Amino acid sequence: MNQNVKNLIQKLGEAIHESVSESEHIAGVVKNLREQGFDVLLMLEATIGLNEVEEETEDSPLLLGDGTTEEGPFTNNDLSFLKSLRISLAEEGQEQGLEPRD
Repeated sequence: MNQNVKNLIQKLGEAIHESVSESEHIAGVVKNLREQGFDVLLMLEATIGLNEVEEETEDSPLLLGDGTTEEGPFTNNDLSFLKSLRISLAEEGQEQGLEPRD
């Protein structure tokens, strides 16, 4: 991962931290907990996942406006995930559904 992306991820983490720190709603709930006699320690964990966007090729399914593809109710991310599990869509003429690859 290049340094620019690392910097952007760090900025995203800082923005999340700032949003939580400045939230009046969170501050109010923490105040209520303290009034009930509790000391509050708030720790959050954020997982940031990145998927590099790839150029569409001619054999890539066409992504439709509703998030599905021309091949069915799957997004390109769905198809990539299925492909990583070595699962492909059934060929035309076969029973509808998913077919495991050999």
